[in-house]
Parts: sequence; structure tokens; C-alpha cells
Amino acid sequence: MGKKFLKIIGILLLLVVGVLIAAPFILEAKIGDIIKNNVNNTVNATLDFSDASLSLVRSFPDAEVSLTDITLLNKAPFEGDTLFAAKQVDLKMGIRQLFKNENESIAIESLFIDGANLNIVVDESENANYDIGGDSATESELKAEESTGFQLDMKSYEIINSSISYLDKSSGMSFELSNLQHEGKGDLSLASSELDTHTEALVSFEMDSTNYLNENRVLLDAVIGIDLEERKYTFLKNEAVINQLPLIFDGFVKVNEDNQEVDISFKTLSSEFKNFLALIPQEYSKNIENVQTTGDFIVEGKFEGIVDDSYIPRFHIGINSDNASFKYPDLPKSVRNVFIDVDIVNKTGVTEDTYVDITKLSFMIDEDTFNMVANINELMGNTKVNAHLDGKMNLANIEQAYPVPADLDLKGILDADITTAFDMASVESQQYEKTETTGKMSLKDFEYNSEELLHPVKLKATALTFNPKTVTLNELDGTTGKTDFNATGTINNLLGYMFNNEKVEGDFDLKSDTFALSDFMTADETSETDTNSESDSTTTKEAELKIPSFLDANINASANTVLYDDLVLKNVKGNLRIKDEKATLSNMTTSIFSGKMAFDGEVSTKEETPTFNMKLGMDQLQIGETFKSLELFKVLAPVAEILKGKLNSDIELSGALTDNLTPDLLTLSGDMLANIFTKDFDTESSPLLQSLAGQLDFIDLKQLNLDDLKTKLSFKDGLVSVKPFTLNYKDIAINIDGGHSFDRKMDYKASMEVPAKYLGSEVNSLIAKIDDSQLDNLTLPVVANIGGDYNNPNVTTDLTSGIKTLTSRLIEIQKQKLINKGKDKATELLTDVLGGNSKEKDSTKTEDPTKDAVKDVLGGILGGNKKDTTATKTDSIPAKTEEDVVKEKAKDILGGFLNRKKKKDTTKSEKDSIN
Repeated sequence: MGKKFLKIIGILLLLVVGVLIAAPFILEAKIGDIIKNNVNNTVNATLDFSDASLSLVRSFPDAEVSLTDITLLNKAPFEGDTLFAAKQVDLKMGIRQLFKNENESIAIESLFIDGANLNIVVDESENANYDIGGDSATESELKAEESTGFQLDMKSYEIINSSISYLDKSSGMSFELSNLQHEGKGDLSLASSELDTHTEALVSFEMDSTNYLNENRVLLDAVIGIDLEERKYTFLKNEAVINQLPLIFDGFVKVNEDNQEVDISFKTLSSEFKNFLALIPQEYSKNIENVQTTGDFIVEGKFEGIVDDSYIPRFHIGINSDNASFKYPDLPKSVRNVFIDVDIVNKTGVTEDTYVDITKLSFMIDEDTFNMVANINELMGNTKVNAHLDGKMNLANIEQAYPVPADLDLKGILDADITTAFDMASVESQQYEKTETTGKMSLKDFEYNSEELLHPVKLKATALTFNPKTVTLNELDGTTGKTDFNATGTINNLLGYMFNNEKVEGDFDLKSDTFALSDFMTADETSETDTNSESDSTTTKEAELKIPSFLDANINASANTVLYDDLVLKNVKGNLRIKDEKATLSNMTTSIFSGKMAFDGEVSTKEETPTFNMKLGMDQLQIGETFKSLELFKVLAPVAEILKGKLNSDIELSGALTDNLTPDLLTLSGDMLANIFTKDFDTESSPLLQSLAGQLDFIDLKQLNLDDLKTKLSFKDGLVSVKPFTLNYKDIAINIDGGHSFDRKMDYKASMEVPAKYLGSEVNSLIAKIDDSQLDNLTLPVVANIGGDYNNPNVTTDLTSGIKTLTSRLIEIQKQKLINKGKDKATELLTDVLGGNSKEKDSTKTEDPTKDAVKDVLGGILGGNKKDTTATKTDSIPAKTEEDVVKEKAKDILGGFLNRKKKKDTTKSEKDSIN
């Protein structure tokens, strides 16, 4: 019987375990649907999650539901915005809660949230995205809804790695709790209970673009009494730490139907001055445990009143210290005579009535003093400021008495006495005539260094005079790197720059003896690691020149020397209009390369790739220096490097710039008109001219006439197109056109008509023997095609057509001359016959004197081949016609000259081409 009983018990246990294991698979889909339906039917938002899992074993006898990747999305007027999101939410509840219908509420016993983000937004119309309660309903509907949703029977909850952000666009206020770690324990199912909480977070707070808290550390251990019937929450035992300042709280918050009642007071646990240092963020105040202090520092405050759509609690916060001092143990100097008397007050509960009174704020380091008094009214409205500050301080003493950041190396003597009165509405509307600031400030021997600067900025002297409407810069004398500068002028909107994020507007005169643009370059470090080296190292991007984004200024500039890349510009003068990271240059002039240059245009560094658009006017620049020093000219006209003389030029060009503000050649486009004044050039330094001389040996390039040489170029996408222009060599006009690429690949053509007199003695002898006035202007057309690279040119000439034309003309002239001579001889004979001429003939002459004369002339022209006198003179036919003989003779002479070959060393193919 016992064994049978144990067997039954065992079977029952197996059934229970089986149910516990199988139930989650059966109920998971159902519990996920129940949660979604309960939430989505209750609120005006959409709940979703990627997964819902159920465990009955891990938390038995309770059930545990885990939701993953939860989102709660708003509906209109914040359609699609995420109100809440979390990586994981775990809910613990009794098992019987799993079997409730969709319209029954679920009782939750504990809650765990990880990686949550709650984003609360109030728009300009004061609509709040957290107002997700359902639409207005009847009383019966409201009663029906009370039975649905969730019922809090929690005993504990925990929120880790989360954040809460609040942005009120209507008031310009933002608040954020980041890195939130919070937990609470208590029985919230009771009408009256106590909740024991612990909170850690970083707090940031900003109002009207002014940052009051920036990730300040907050700790809060609080026991809160909860009365659910009266909806009253009381601080029973509380201690908070803000940064390192401990505070204690007392009071309550009561939630009514139309408002909330607040009555909370707080104060510091002790009155020692170390409390003041504890208010300062730890990264600036460092370890304050061993700081020696005298005097007191007290913070206490009280909030009392109601909170609704029209009012905030009345409050008074007092901060006081009387003749205190402090000294850090590892620093040589102390800060003494510290007086602080500050009140932050609202007496009416109207937000705009909040004000700050700084009755006294002063301290001393050695004999240096600083004093300030101020009254700031309507802190939450149109803030009105009346303030006065004065003092004289050696800035180097600050780091001798206080642990300033390591990269803040301050030096210099500051002397200030300034009074100001303004309201933020006038500043924001740029009505600076309604503000008034008077006084003066000077700064001597100041030095400022930063990782963003290549070199420290050293100010020898700075003097400002504050006028009611403007600030006069009386002096700004300083250096950085190789650069020295001295500036004067006026600043029109100093308050707008300081309080309204405006750019500095003003007019300035800037003078410099040496101004190096490289001194104003910035370098950005990347986080890339060199994996090939034994130790990690970061790579640094190339330094960049940037036009300051905070400047909106007109600058009249002059400099004796400007260093730009590898160029040295002298006597630079002109106007700079700087706005929106763009510099517009007007009437700029400079001396360079023994001449003068004027330039107008603009440079912009606003985009990732800087750009420029410029007009340059060059007057009497030394050609050699210009083309050897400027990369732009090297690619536009590389042959000009060998010229000796001066250049006038007008250039319009635009394109992109490199990080150091030199032109990116492959992006350039524009036009150039050049007028060259030169009589000499170095042919030995030019492979191109040497190659041309080798092909055209009838021209002595050193005798080229370059007087008043003008040419026009256009360039785009790395290609240069040269408009046709003419060079003169004696009475030969050489016409040149074509183009080249920026990488010096050439495609040019030089065309010319070469007079016959330059073709050598043999050609001229041939012409002399023909002896005809038609040959005085005889020319040979020659075309030289220039390709290849500038340093390795390929020059070819096409002489075939020229030789053929010249040969045909010579033959035609000679034939006509022979015909004319024959006619003349016939006329002479006819005259003799008709005139009865009966002179005795010379027996030594041939029988046909006319033919003999013609042959003598042809023989002299063509080389004079003697004929056999025994041959029959009247009936025999020559083996070659006169035309063939002239062709061969002309071909031998011209071919020998133009092709640098001997007369009789002509190939058959060349003969055929001539024929």
C-alpha cells in the first residue's frame, strides 16, 4: 500500500513538473496578447515588443514574463515618436494572473527594467506627449475601464542603465537624467506604506540656451511615505548628494485632481566651506578631502505652494559664505577673503517673477582681487541683467591656487572695470540700442594654448572700451607662430555673441609685418590605431585652414609679407569680408616676382571641400620666377619656364581647394589671357624646342621674334585649350594651336609657309637657273605635329604635299619658259628671213641653234648631262622627258635638304610619293 501511495505521489509530482514545463509554451502567445491588449486599449499609444517569454520554474510559485525590445509609440499630435523604449522588461505575477480574460486587470508583484529611455516632450503649443490617456469617456465607460489594465501589487522594482529626458519647447527648458540606476522596495498594494529607494544618476539642466547643470552626479537615498487614499508622498528620511555636496530633505508632495501641493525644504548637513567646492563638478574641483578651508558655506532652501498650469511653488534658495578661504595641499597659493551672498527667489509662484540677487561675490589670490555684484530679474521670462564687475588679476596665479584643466595654460594680467544693463528680449531681437555697457578692460602678456591651435596665441597688449552701444577695440597686439598682428576696430554685438549665439559683427583694421597662413591651420586626430607598430598610435589628418565660423566682419588688411604655401607675397593690401565661413576679397594687391598682382574673388571653407572663385590681374611679373614657383602656371603653359622677360596676364578661375587652401588642379576651370614681353629664352632647357630644331633646321629658334606675344587659354577638367596665335621668325609666320593636359601630354600643330630662299643653296641654285620673277615669293607649306610629353616630345613633319606642290610649280614655270624661248627664237628667225638676213653661219654650231639653246638651259638646271653629238638630232627622242628630269632634280635637292639625306640616296618609295 505504501509503495502504491509513493508511486501515486511520484506520478503527481511528474505531472506538476510536466505542467510547469509545458505551460509556458501554451500560454506565451496568450500572455503577450493580454499585455498588448490591456495597454493598447487603455492608452492613446501603441505598445509593441519583439518577444514575450514565460517562466513558471524560475520564480515558482509566481510566474515571470520577460518582454524584449519594447516600444511605446505616440499617436497624433506626436505621431510615430517614441515615448518609451527598453531592451528588457521583466514582470513577476501570481500564476492565476495568467488565466484572466483580456478585459480583466493583471496584478504585478515586481518589475525589472533594463536599458530604458523615457522621452518626454512638450511642443510649442504646450501639448505633452506623455498625455496618452484615452479620449473623454462617459462615467460608465470609466468604471468599466477600472477593471482593465494593470493593478500594482508590487513589493519591489528596479531600473538600471536607463535615462529620462524632458524637453519643453514652449519654455526652452530641458532636463535629463542619464545613467540612471534606481530601485525601490515596499508593499504598494497597501493603502499606506513606506517605499525605500536608492537612486544614482547624472543630471543635466538647461534653460534658454544657458547650461546650469552638465552631467552633475546625484545620489539620493530616500524613504518615502505613501498614502494612496490621499495621494500624498512624504519624505521621511532622506539624504542627497549633488556633485559632492550632501543635502537633507524634508516635506511632502500631494497630488490633487487639479494641481499638486508642494512643501519641501533642504539644507546642507554642515556649514564648512568645503561644501562650496563640493558644488563644483569633480573633474574641475578634483579631490577635496584634503583641502584646507576656513570660514563657512551654507546652502538652504524651501519650496512651498501649488503646481498647476499657471503657478510654480514659491521658493527661496540662499547661498552664503563669510570671509572664507581654501588651499589645495599640492598647490602653492591659497584663495582667501571669499565672500558669497546670493539669493534665488520667487515670491509669487509666477514663473517670470523669479530673480537672482548677487549682493556680493569676491575673492583674492595674493593681492589680486575680483569683485562682482548683480541683479537678474525675470529669470524665467525676459531676463533683465544689471551687473558690475571689477578686478585686477594675474591669470597665472589661478592655476597656482586652483586645479584648472591641464590643457588650460593661462598667462597675463587682466584689468577690468565694467558695468552693464540689458534685457534678453532686446539682445535676441538685436536691438542693442536698448542695452548699455560701459567701462574698460585690458589684457597684457596673455598667452593661450589649445589642442586646436598649432601655436600658442600671445597677446602683448589688448585694450577694450565698452560704450553704450558698441565695444571699441583700441589695441590687439599679438603673435602666433611666425605671424604678428595688430588690430583695431569696433564690435557691434558683443552681447549677442555672448548670450545669443550670434557671430561677432564688426569692422577692423588689421596690420602685420609677417602673416603666415599656415599658423592658422588646425589638425584633427582620428581614433584609428596603427596595427603594424608595437604600440598603439593614433593617426592625424592633414592640417586644415578654416575661416572662423563665428566671424561676420569687415577687415581692411595690410601686411608687409604674407607667406602662402611656398610663396612670399610683399606689400599685401585690400579688403576682406568674412561671413558664413566665406572670405570675399576686394581690391587686393601685392608685389610678387618683381611685378604686381591684383586679385578679387571669394574663398569658402563651409563645406567639407573648400572652394574658390577668383580674378587675377598680373602686371610685369618675371616670367621665369612665376612659372617655376606657381604650380598653376606650370600646368597651364609649361613651355614658358624657359622664357626670360616679363608677363602681363588676366586670369579667371574657379575650383576646389586642398586643406591648406592651395588650388586642386584637377578641379580647375577658367580662362587666361597672357601678354609676354621677352626677347630671350633658353632653348637648351627645353626638350620640346630641341626636338623642333632637329626637325626644322632651316629655323634658328634663337632668332624667334616674341615681341608682343599674346595668347589666350581656356582650361577645364585638367585640359588646356590654346586659342590660335602666331610667332614670327624673320618673314615666316608660324601659326600655333592645340592643347595639352595638366599632366603635360601635348597635342599641338605648328603651321608655316617657308620661303624657298630658306631651303638651302641647292634649291636656290635651281631657282637661279630657272631665273623667273615668279619664283621670288615661292614658299613651301610645312606642318609640325607635336605630341608626347613635354619632357619627352614627339615632333613629326609632313613634307610630302609641300614637295609635290613645289616640284609641280617649278616644272610648270620651266616648261612655260622653254615654250616662250622657242617662240622668241622662231620670231627671231622669221624676222631674219623676212628681213633678208644673209649672214654667214658659224660652221662650229649645230644645225638647229634653237634646240641647242633649250638643251643648254635644261642641262644647266638639271645637272647638265652631255648628249652624244653623233646621234641623230632631229629624229631622236630623249629617254626621259624634260618634266621627268626636272622632277628628279627637284626631288633630289629638296629631299636632301628637308630629310637630311644625300641627293642620290632617295628610296624608291619616296620617288613614287613625289611622282
